[in-house]
Amino acid sequence: MQDLAKLAGLRVLVVEDEMMVSMLIEDMLSDLGCKVVGPASRLEEAIALVETEALDCAVLDVNLGGQPIFPLVDILRARGAPFAFATGYGDAGLREVDRGAPVLQKPFRESDLARVLSELHTRV
Repeated sequence: MQDLAKLAGLRVLVVEDEMMVSMLIEDMLSDLGCKVVGPASRLEEAIALVETEALDCAVLDVNLGGQPIFPLVDILRARGAPFAFATGYGDAGLREVDRGAPVLQKPFRESDLARVLSELHTRV
């Protein structure tokens, strides 16, 4: 429980193009005491949020309606903002440079999200 208390107030950017999945992630984050930034369903929208909103970390769908998330990943990496990928393909759909980043295998549970956020929080 102490680890979960550390997540309270964490500002998490959510980038997900499937509305139901996005809503589920938002609910999980709220249950964990986190503040949702976004969510964004398009790459341009996500980039605008990164440029205008304070965030501690991000949970990113790898594929937004056929458009890869990697331009946003490059921005987050350059800013030192920790992120995790949420995908049904594991690390198979990631670029070589992105391998080793935390991956939430869809579908995932709240406990999986909490574990990854705890890991990301240590990088903040």
